[in-house]
Amino acid sequence: MGVITARAGAVGLGAAALLLTSACGFDFGVGGMSVDKETVAAKTAEQLTETVGQAPDEVACPEDLPAEVGAEIRCELTAGGQTYGMTVTTTSVEGNDVNFDIKVDDQPTG
Repeated sequence: MGVITARAGAVGLGAAALLLTSACGFDFGVGGMSVDKETVAAKTAEQLTETVGQAPDEVACPEDLPAEVGAEIRCELTAGGQTYGMTVTTTSVEGNDVNFDIKVDDQPTG
């Protein structure tokens, strides 16, 4: 796995838009290179905990993140009984490291 660094912080989960940068290794799956959805969810939860000092109740991603610059997936973050959407975007691919930005929506869903 790679190094994870914060690009911007926030007061608390869901208190403001949160943009983070993470890096991790990728897997060679059917159809090309990607970061599996469980790894994306785990690294996202880890980074949120480190950045805002509060662990989310759950992070779920419905699909793997393609290891292609500009590729995006939508995930969900649950914290304090509220669910927020998140956009995870691949920013670079260097060897076995895939860097991605995480942006948490300003408002909870539904």
